[in-house]
Amino acid sequence: MTARLVIAGGSVLILLLAAATAGIAVYEHEEARLVQQDRAQLLARMVEEHASHALDDAARVLAVAAEAVQRTPPQRLAELDAAFARAAASQPLVAATALVDESGTIVASSVPAARGSRLDIARLAPIPAAGQQACGSYLADAGPLLPGRDTVPILRGSLGADGRPMTLVALLDSSELAAFLRHAREDPGTSAMLVRRDGQVLSATPDAIAAAGARLAAPGDGSAAFAQASRLVVATQVLASRPELAVVVTRDLDVGLAAWRHLVAWLLVGAAAAAAVIAAMTFIAERSVRAREAARRQRDAAQLAVAMRERELSVIVKSVQEMIFRTDAEGRLTFVNTRWQAATGEPADALLGRRLLELVHPESRAAVAALLAPGASALRASPVRFAGAGERQFDFAVSPLMEGERVVGHAGSAVDVTECCTARRELQEQLALWSQMLDTMPLPVALMDHEARYITVNLAWATQAGMDQDELVGKRVRDYLLPAEAEVHERHNLQVLAHGGTLRYESEVSLPDGSRRTMAVTKAAVCDADGRSRGLLATLTDISEFREADRAMREARDIAEEASRAKSEFIANISHELRTPLQAIIGFSELGMVRGRAHERLASMFGDIHAAGQRMLALVNDLLDVSKIESTVGTFHLERTDLRPLVREVAREIDPLLVRRRLHLDLVLSDGQLVAKVDPLRFQQVVRNVLANAVRFSPDGATIELRGDIDAKNQIVITVRDQGPGIPPAELETIFEAFVQSSKTKDGSGGTGLGLAICRKIVEAHGGRILAENADGGGSRFTISVPARGFADTVV
Repeated sequence: MTARLVIAGGSVLILLLAAATAGIAVYEHEEARLVQQDRAQLLARMVEEHASHALDDAARVLAVAAEAVQRTPPQRLAELDAAFARAAASQPLVAATALVDESGTIVASSVPAARGSRLDIARLAPIPAAGQQACGSYLADAGPLLPGRDTVPILRGSLGADGRPMTLVALLDSSELAAFLRHAREDPGTSAMLVRRDGQVLSATPDAIAAAGARLAAPGDGSAAFAQASRLVVATQVLASRPELAVVVTRDLDVGLAAWRHLVAWLLVGAAAAAAVIAAMTFIAERSVRAREAARRQRDAAQLAVAMRERELSVIVKSVQEMIFRTDAEGRLTFVNTRWQAATGEPADALLGRRLLELVHPESRAAVAALLAPGASALRASPVRFAGAGERQFDFAVSPLMEGERVVGHAGSAVDVTECCTARRELQEQLALWSQMLDTMPLPVALMDHEARYITVNLAWATQAGMDQDELVGKRVRDYLLPAEAEVHERHNLQVLAHGGTLRYESEVSLPDGSRRTMAVTKAAVCDADGRSRGLLATLTDISEFREADRAMREARDIAEEASRAKSEFIANISHELRTPLQAIIGFSELGMVRGRAHERLASMFGDIHAAGQRMLALVNDLLDVSKIESTVGTFHLERTDLRPLVREVAREIDPLLVRRRLHLDLVLSDGQLVAKVDPLRFQQVVRNVLANAVRFSPDGATIELRGDIDAKNQIVITVRDQGPGIPPAELETIFEAFVQSSKTKDGSGGTGLGLAICRKIVEAHGGRILAENADGGGSRFTISVPARGFADTVV
């Protein structure tokens, strides 16, 4: 605000200076204009006096001539020419004189050649009465008296000797009249005119605003001044002896104001200089005020910051967890924060003025005395215990307060490090326990740094390496392993250190006794808080015996697979061999049944033979199916198809069996398509086998439920539920093995025990599953599930 006031004050001063300069200029302009007006008025009076004298002389000439006319008889008027000539010669202003009678004839004249000529007196001026005078208008051509000359006529009325009215004419030379205006002409920018009351210009200076003969507006009375133009000063003066005439003097105001302009120019220069000085002083004062304001603001801000820092420091000191104190040179406390009460059990105010040595445990007084010793000036630290604080340990840090070379006190802090000491001790105990546990572990374990150097190894690792534990610390694997083995381990070490994570691999290791063992190596990156690898942890597991057992198991499996293939081939061969005689038995039994219709007993025997042949043929076909599936001889022709028509076709096939047993099939399939990639004949074989088992084991008049839908896992699920005797829980899986039947169905219901085994193999070949379970309320439920494959799906 102060800087703005300074600027405002300087601006006001400059405005006042500008106003004063303008006022002076206006005042001087008005004074100069008045001076010009007075000068014009003075010149007008001077010119008026000269013109009045000259015209009076001309009037006296006419008066003398009038007396001569009155004395001269009419017949001798021509003799007056010489007298008129002498009168004209005596007066330079009078160019010519003449006597004109009533008819306008020149009777006598100073110009003898003009006598007898006619003169239009009315053209010159109104004819005055006897003894009166009148001034005429400007004549550019005064013929016949003075042809071609500029004159101004003056007329005087007179009477002849015989009493006839006569008119005397005096022609005044315009150039001589202008000579009387020389005083105005000699003044620069000044012009003068002799005008009549009606505004007719009789004579004028060459630079007058109107030429002789022009007409001006009536100038009014003799003392008034009027402006003919905007830049002129005009003064008029009526002739005292001839009120009908007036002198008009004009002065060019621009010429008269030259001195005023010169004065104004210097005035403006002075005002500009003064304004510049004021502006400079204002600028300097404003900068100074701004500097003072800025300094004051900085000082205030610094004081505010100091006050805030003091408040913050006070709050920090009060809230800091450390014990802060200050003592004098003798070790008496002069300041303590509130944390001292928790350590000593006494209020902080009660501790002021007491010696620090009196507050600590006797065992720590020597250490405190060393901290407060005046000899050193550096920061000193020592562990200290307080009296009455039990086993709590504090770390004291003390720094002397110097005043020149003299110690005036001490400032310091104390930190409760009891928990830290306890944690350090516990950590050392845990490290010792961890080292002992590592040494007792049978598996070799080692910890390496980021350069794959051993930091620590357990006893098992050192024993396997054939070296002492301390001897291995700081070494790399290349320092004690064979080059080929070391190269493998170092490559994996670099991989774990670079990418982190855990790496497992197997490697052959040479032992100190010369034997080689197969080891499973596990290496894991040890990372810091930022996730960067700082080292790695390695463990070794001897898997030599496991690998030997694995090799033995693979050999046994190969032998078993070879035996299974031989069995499958045997079953396939024997099945093919059995089909030929069975076809003959079935064929001849059918022939016997046809021909033995007339003999009931014979037909019954051939019927039994035919039924037994059919059962044996079914058994042989099942054996062939099992052998084909197991030996991978069986071929599946997979195609993407909707399973609903396949299931409905199987339901229609077993419809006669349902009618014979008075069974009801409750068939419910999804409204949407159940598309899967299957072999249609094989899938129908599975559904037919499961549905036939449900028919076989359901009681007469029961209901069989057949459902088909897609579950949440995008699996097509076909379920068949019957109301039969069910399956013992222990046999829910074994019934899918070859030649195995449920204990509840070995009652003569028929079957070879191969149907469900074939179904499982077919379903698994399609990537699905078949399960059996006991349903709530009795009976069993078989579930067939295969992956759904929409017509738009792409199968790889």
